[in-house]
Amino acid sequence: MNKMRVCLITPPSIFLLDERVFMTLGILRVAAALEGAGHEVEMLDLSGIENFEEVIRLHAKTSRAHIFGLTSTTPQMPAAYRVTQALRAAKPDARIILGGPHITLIHAAYKGELARKAPGRAAKALEKMLATYDVLVPGDGEEAVFEAIKPDAPKIVDGDDPKSPLFLTNQMLNELPFPARHLVDAKSYHYSIDGVPAMSLIAQLGCPFACGFCGGRESPMLRRVRTRTTENVVKEIAHLADTYGTKGFMLYDDELNVNPKMVELMNAIADEQKRRGVEWRLRGFIKSQLFTDAQADAMYRAGFRWILTGFESGSPRILQNINKRATREENTRCVAIAKRHGLKVKALMSIGHPGESEQTILETRDWLLESKPDDFDVTIITTYPGTPYYDRAVQHPTLKNVWVYTYPETGDRLYGYEVDYTMVSDYYKGDPDGGYKAYVYTDHLSAAKLVTLRDQVERDVRKALGIPFNAGRPAQRFEHSMGQLPPSILRATAAAAVRS
Repeated sequence: MNKMRVCLITPPSIFLLDERVFMTLGILRVAAALEGAGHEVEMLDLSGIENFEEVIRLHAKTSRAHIFGLTSTTPQMPAAYRVTQALRAAKPDARIILGGPHITLIHAAYKGELARKAPGRAAKALEKMLATYDVLVPGDGEEAVFEAIKPDAPKIVDGDDPKSPLFLTNQMLNELPFPARHLVDAKSYHYSIDGVPAMSLIAQLGCPFACGFCGGRESPMLRRVRTRTTENVVKEIAHLADTYGTKGFMLYDDELNVNPKMVELMNAIADEQKRRGVEWRLRGFIKSQLFTDAQADAMYRAGFRWILTGFESGSPRILQNINKRATREENTRCVAIAKRHGLKVKALMSIGHPGESEQTILETRDWLLESKPDDFDVTIITTYPGTPYYDRAVQHPTLKNVWVYTYPETGDRLYGYEVDYTMVSDYYKGDPDGGYKAYVYTDHLSAAKLVTLRDQVERDVRKALGIPFNAGRPAQRFEHSMGQLPPSILRATAAAAVRS
């Protein structure tokens, strides 16, 4: 293939209070793969850029690239759509590729509809994406991008098919270059762990569990666990320490302890610190029912002082309805194990599930008060494409803008309003200025009542446990989404947006 110049774009996340917390690693892995093959790569990082459409127009007119690749999560899609429109206007001959989580979820949901011979919302959403973009890349993009940039590329390059050579294996994952962090302004990102400046990395891909609210349950890319060797992960940590002086590391894996070699990894990280004569701080997510004393002990020695766990609910009925595969008792045991080994726990909770009622929400409140985590979030769920709540829902018989998901084992229902994800993002954990806005309701609770009860739980638990609101206000930055709540919004200048 002839060497090309490709411009990769991270759209802004205008729904967040601060966009410069974690850099987007997926597209930086794609950039590294392109660079490794000899292609020239421009990186347009629009995180925190307020006048991003103007930046796109100016850059498109001066850039030598004619191939532009965007990544986008579902909440980023309204901004990504505006980026695409600005790019089309400024450079009509540009070839625009869309990859990332949103198109992966839409395409997985669409394939599910095809298998069930029931075309629905996903088919409609995919049709809009096909009309907007020249090439769509669902799934793993590190190999798929080379097919997508070919002049005769198909409209869909599927990196989400395990039978395809584009789907990453453990070996391929280990052989990939580390994310091309040098293409972005790394110093403008500011995350810390216990006051130690930190950077993020991903040690493994995928989560094998099937929670009903979770995106990617129909996507092999997001469902199948792919792991890197212990040596490879430690090598990347060492690279970050040597290149950026980093002493804090956020392991942004879905669940660290689904890896059977997790204790081995923790021991190797501890050994590397001993060899260097330094002390690092780490943070990451674990699955509650898999958590053990041996894991907790190894994590503490590796530098963990906090763990984060998606307990989700304190109601046995809701835990069943979301297919969590963890009991209330197992969740309580997880907190106890962590505290026994000096680890603080941030409990990630959610409401608005099938069958949710005032009683089940108060059970969640009571569990928090009983287990006493060191911090917590309470979010209202959204029926994302790629979740069973979205993929398995049927249209309401009389309300055309409402879809109904029914958990088959209990018959409990969840109602979700129709959302055009290319236009709307205020469903995403609430508007920092206007509070929450729920797009779901149940047989027992209206959308407005869900918001009221969410706020009540947050107030009651924080007051009782002495956990302060972030920056003196209700939590708006959610750790299991994008990280911590910094004191102010970073508005980077357009001059800092481009690294090439």
